[in-house]
Amino acid sequence: MQCQECGVKPATLHFTKIVNGEKTEFHICESCAREKGELIPGTSGGFSIHSLLSGLLDLESAGKGKSAAAQSVQGLQCENCGMTYSQFSKLGRFGCSSCYKYFDSTLDPLFRRVHGSTAHVGKLPRRAGAQIMCKRQIDELKQELQQSIVQEEFETAAELRDRIRKLEKEMPQE
Repeated sequence: MQCQECGVKPATLHFTKIVNGEKTEFHICESCAREKGELIPGTSGGFSIHSLLSGLLDLESAGKGKSAAAQSVQGLQCENCGMTYSQFSKLGRFGCSSCYKYFDSTLDPLFRRVHGSTAHVGKLPRRAGAQIMCKRQIDELKQELQQSIVQEEFETAAELRDRIRKLEKEMPQE
């Protein structure tokens, strides 16, 4: 896709603006974005996912103030690489894979705010996703089973129980 402003360079930035209920889409190159002032405030020279995450982390800490809980979060540190939570909030990325374990208590609220959930519910590859799809189906059936039990529909509950057992036996192994 070509830049809508200059028509020469490829569009690398895609914006959707909603002003007074009117939606406008822009597809522009980075140089035209600089000229129009469309770059995200607070980023140095362009958009970065790390800047986005660090911005979200700063918003989270700014909203809470300096409570005891916020201070204890700031004191968290990865024992493997030594990265502190304040370094993570500035960089927007971890130092090593162990950081996920050490900063776990702070990640769920962040993921919930960014993604709306803490579990992946997106598309799955057909070949590799068979087990995950089966697990999702079992989870849905278990929820239906609980509802049937609460509503005292025991015949339906027994059928659901049998379907769950059958799926658990047939579930593909990795």
